Amino acid sequence: MEDLSLLIDLHKDGARQGPGGEAETRLAIRLSGLKDRTGLRIADIGCGTGASALVLARALDAHVTAVDFLPDFLARLERAAATAGLGERITTRAESMEALSFPPASLDAIWAEGAIYNIGFEAGIQAWRPLLKPGGVLAVSELTWLTDQRPAALQAHWDREYPEVATASAKIAQLERHGYTPIGYFALGEHCWLDNYYRPMQARFDAFLATHGHSEAARAIVAAERAEIALYEQHKAHVSYGYYIARRA
Repeated sequence: MEDLSLLIDLHKDGARQGPGGEAETRLAIRLSGLKDRTGLRIADIGCGTGASALVLARALDAHVTAVDFLPDFLARLERAAATAGLGERITTRAESMEALSFPPASLDAIWAEGAIYNIGFEAGIQAWRPLLKPGGVLAVSELTWLTDQRPAALQAHWDREYPEVATASAKIAQLERHGYTPIGYFALGEHCWLDNYYRPMQARFDAFLATHGHSEAARAIVAAERAEIALYEQHKAHVSYGYYIARRA
């Protein structure tokens, strides 16, 4: 629990808790075909501090229910939504993505940027499908191999951290197997990792360590993050997040 508390503290002031970007969310919206529809009900699962929820609320005629199990993240989103004049379009809900309380077939779309790994890609797409209306849209970003062969150090790291990492073709096949029709895919560029996620997190390291008295646990978290950043910088041609947009068949 101490490690979780420390991770929350490291990430709660970040605009993003994983790679992504506003332009990429908007591209996914265009590919989804939702732009011209009205009165949409959308769930943003594992929303973190709300980067994608804010874009969805601005770009679509929709009410967004932003779901995360961490109240600290939701509190930041609520403040940001109020500041942006979007408070009436975004509702936060503190619950686990493994036990969502949405009624069956109640959602026009489910969004999950950089979060489905918490439940696992295959488990997530299976569990969330019944919550979508027929023809409803699933839009998720998921750790994805960009090449068929990878350096051994990179392969070992992600096999340990997230054994479900696979190529886009494998992920698309899973979507088709579990009752979705894929309608769009693209890979996130390196700016989504470096400019939007890693660099802002690196800028918080010193204050984070000072806040926690340079404790062994805090130093271990920073060391792990630094190692992951270095691995990405060295091998970014081989891995990214793939953005998958699919429709409930």
